[in-house]
Amino acid sequence: MIRSSVVLLLVLLGNFSGFAQGRGGGERGAAPQAPRTPRAAAPFDMRGYWVSIVSEDWRWRMFPNKGDYAGVPLNPEGRKVADSWDPAKDEAAVEQCKAYGAPGIMRIPGRFHITWQDDQTLKIETDAGKQIRTFHFGAAPASAPDLQGVSKAEWEFTRTGPGFAIAGDRGGAQAGSLKVTTTNLRPGYLRRNGVPYSANAKLTEYYDVIKEANGDTYLVLTSTLEDPTYLTQPMITAAHFKKQTDAGGWNPMPCAVR
Repeated sequence: MIRSSVVLLLVLLGNFSGFAQGRGGGERGAAPQAPRTPRAAAPFDMRGYWVSIVSEDWRWRMFPNKGDYAGVPLNPEGRKVADSWDPAKDEAAVEQCKAYGAPGIMRIPGRFHITWQDDQTLKIETDAGKQIRTFHFGAAPASAPDLQGVSKAEWEFTRTGPGFAIAGDRGGAQAGSLKVTTTNLRPGYLRRNGVPYSANAKLTEYYDVIKEANGDTYLVLTSTLEDPTYLTQPMITAAHFKKQTDAGGWNPMPCAVR
């Protein structure tokens, strides 16, 4: 109750301060400042090469087997599709990349190269499957549904200090998270063993950066997938990545179903 009151008071004070400045409370004659670009406003730097740390769901991420969809809230239709998966048919149809779409690619073990494509767009390249994800802070260009879909990005800023969120609650030293919402997807697989998601799927991701005292830097990804076609409830997963000092180990490989 005390924390809520403090937060409300600070929000109201902040709004009043902004109102006062807008009414002439700022320095006289000062030119209005242009809003910062998403790149300039970033609460942390995601650029560089990252490698997966497979510390959770090892068996499904490393050696997925047909029919092993434990942990996925599939409905009967989803289980039916997963049980009928045939990798030979995917190969014959040139659909080897169905498990490398946005809902699954970040959990496939590998390396990731993150850069700013421009001031409004983040880009993630994967060596597994040679995929490219683009996160648009501005308007995304119109496109047909594909495996990576359309990803809308935004910074979610948090206040730090007494009474506010701490690390583990999307706060702490980084003072914010990257939120990415992806839709407009082609149907694909959540795992490399044919566990399906549909064109109705919606993926929401939160990216956080954690810096250790020894200098190591980690990227923490929390994902929620909603799919009324195949899931009985939202599926929440996590993935972790360690930042590399260089491109060592970077080895782009094509998609594979076996």
